[in-house]
Amino acid sequence: MAKEYISTNKAPRAIGTYSQAVKTGNTVYLSGQIPLVPETMELIDGDIAEQTRQVFRNLTTVAEAAGGSLADFAKVHVFLTDLANFPIVNQVMEEFFTHPYPARTAVGVAELPKNANVEVDAIMTLDD
Repeated sequence: MAKEYISTNKAPRAIGTYSQAVKTGNTVYLSGQIPLVPETMELIDGDIAEQTRQVFRNLTTVAEAAGGSLADFAKVHVFLTDLANFPIVNQVMEEFFTHPYPARTAVGVAELPKNANVEVDAIMTLDD
């Protein structure tokens, strides 16, 4: 099956050897996003709620570049440097998703790129 590599300048550019997303068939694998402002490539100022909002804004633009939206997300992986922030991340997710929600995993990690506090990646499925 052919792969399509997704890229948009409306989201932070890749800061390593990866693509913003890869589409195979009707499945799109979105790389992890941290709370970078696309125009500056700097972490957004603000608390964990605002950082999480930036992450989902970034994921939204990549999803749109792939022909979808957050409503098409089947699975979300959340990585946090402090699991005490999980209730806040959960509240922010309610701003971006409606029921029925995608499947989700939340993992506590020691460190994230650029010393971010949150990173999220996703798997999206598109209609045929």
